[in-house]
Amino acid sequence: MNCRHRDERYAPGSETPLGGYAVLSGTFATGLGLFTLAMRRSDRRLPESVPPWDVLVLGAATYKASRLITKSKVAGFLRAPFTRRQEDLSAGEVMDEPQGQGLRRAVGDLLACPFCVSAWTAAALTCTYAAAPRAARLAASGLTAVALSDWLQYAWSLTQEKAEGGGTGAATHDDGGKDGG
Repeated sequence: MNCRHRDERYAPGSETPLGGYAVLSGTFATGLGLFTLAMRRSDRRLPESVPPWDVLVLGAATYKASRLITKSKVAGFLRAPFTRRQEDLSAGEVMDEPQGQGLRRAVGDLLACPFCVSAWTAAALTCTYAAAPRAARLAASGLTAVALSDWLQYAWSLTQEKAEGGGTGAATHDDGGKDGG
């Protein structure tokens, strides 16, 4: 069978770091496997189910943690070896783009993508929930409170803008995005 690359992004020599992605995927799977092994050896039992309220709190916490890791100015030190700043956004967020090649580029792709980081964040929170439910609920509740606060800040900014006759429809940030995320 003759295999041709239908998409040039996956062709040999392209910038897509498939090997780096494979390393990241292997690391993710190995981490979950080690967690499972540790749980078995500790004789702890996984929860039979997760109550819907916990799923909602864990989901909101995953959202917020992923945004903090990938978009906040303050977490830029985590991304800096793998990304470069492309632009400053509102509300203390930034847009970074991956840099480098191979594994460095793959990590940059991961750290610049909140949707990608959310899988890692959800796994970490879920594993914590399985091993230490009270600690996971506490951490997740804190992150969920920050996410709720963000939404309220945007709602207030939009309400204030409309009340003052701004009418652009876009929420602004009171401190010009200088809060550090």
